[in-house]
Amino acid sequence: MTLLIHIDGAARGNPGPASLGVVIQDEAGRALREAGRCLGEQTNNTAEYEALLEALRLAAELGGRRLKVRSDSQLLVRQFNGQYRVKNARLAGFLSEAHRLARGFERVELVHVPREENKRADELANEALDAQAAKQTQGI
Repeated sequence: MTLLIHIDGAARGNPGPASLGVVIQDEAGRALREAGRCLGEQTNNTAEYEALLEALRLAAELGGRRLKVRSDSQLLVRQFNGQYRVKNARLAGFLSEAHRLARGFERVELVHVPREENKRADELANEALDAQAAKQTQGI
């Protein structure tokens, strides 16, 4: 089964409160799973990697075999595809884990898309941050 996946990581401040958003669709464009959650204090780049890892884990749960992953993070896409070296040790660990998880699929294609083509994943990431901020404001 081929899955179309949109991912996004967000951080308000860099580092700052961070979150991820993941949208997984079947080949016909029907939503199979959506996820948005807070990650604590992180950089935007680590949040992008966390979104990729979440997407790979969810795709495995759904029985995906071929993945078409879309991200608006050019850095993430180019590092995953081997076009950029990873100098940061933490990002290198995330990349290693992403490649390990990707080996569980027949094919993982990670492509850079403009932010406008990644709106729902961005919305999910921001909704998670907004909900967390509201809880903190209420003292929960």
